[in-house]
Amino acid sequence: QVQLVESGGGLVQAGGSLRLSCAASGRTFGSYAMGWFRQAPGKEREFVAAISWSGGSTYYADSVKGRSTLSRDNAGNAVYLQMNSLKPEDTAVYYCAAGYIRGNSMGGMDYWGKGTLVTVSS
Repeated sequence: QVQLVESGGGLVQAGGSLRLSCAASGRTFGSYAMGWFRQAPGKEREFVAAISWSGGSTYYADSVKGRSTLSRDNAGNAVYLQMNSLKPEDTAVYYCAAGYIRGNSMGGMDYWGKGTLVTVSS
């Protein structure tokens, strides 16, 4: 069993930065790939970024590639998403997930957090 709690969302101006954190509890955290998804109002949830269980491989959606960095601390049971050069279209609820790498994305998510809201003003 893994519980995920996101934090770090908020209101930021376009061009600004945010660091999202996902704190995990549970002894099996290190065996999962971890990732972030987001859901904007009126849209479907979409993949943002993922990191392998070892932290050795990362994957990003084209929409955030080059602006975001995903990292994990297995000793501290945490995952971090640094987002820079934020755009209004990045506005969404961001969800942390534990699952498996599928191609250049994630699949088979076993656990989800409740989300943290990111609002980017123009």
